Amino acid sequence: MTWAAFHRRGEVLRAVVDHADAHRDGALPTHLPGVAETFADDLDLLAALQLRWHTRLAGRIERALLDQPADPESAVLTAWRSTASELAGVRMVLDRAVADPATDELATALHRAQEKDWALMASMAGAGADGDAVRLGRAFEQRARDGHDLTPAPRHRADTADVPDVTASGSLLGRLRAVLAA
Repeated sequence: MTWAAFHRRGEVLRAVVDHADAHRDGALPTHLPGVAETFADDLDLLAALQLRWHTRLAGRIERALLDQPADPESAVLTAWRSTASELAGVRMVLDRAVADPATDELATALHRAQEKDWALMASMAGAGADGDAVRLGRAFEQRARDGHDLTPAPRHRADTADVPDVTASGSLLGRLRAVLAA
């Protein structure tokens, strides 16, 4: 993958995340500009969203453990809930895909990804050492979900009609000027 393709993929993925967060309907936004050209298929796009979720969750858990080192279970629950609030649209897309996978390949991939999330949660909470990390992590996620509303109102975003296309500017300085001018 070229440097330009890498950045283009990131831009398209950000647009997908923003769309999912704004609409919060659980639909995979494959209709957005650049998605078909950037992602091979729904599995490729869902894998990128799952990676975004997992990476953010792992970072949130680490930060929560710094704030709550004496209570790692609470830290993990807090981290899951804050990640779910921050990436509510992504979580809804992933949950919908898990509930109704289009193919067996997609179901298998999503299940593996869930198991990795659950193992992470259990091990970071200090509960996964006995080899039952997936089961324990799944229970942590369920506890986090029980105490968290996944369907809050979408965040209000400024009207983007007046915001210049910062990706069209060539240099970093040009993009900064365009953002500051907006």
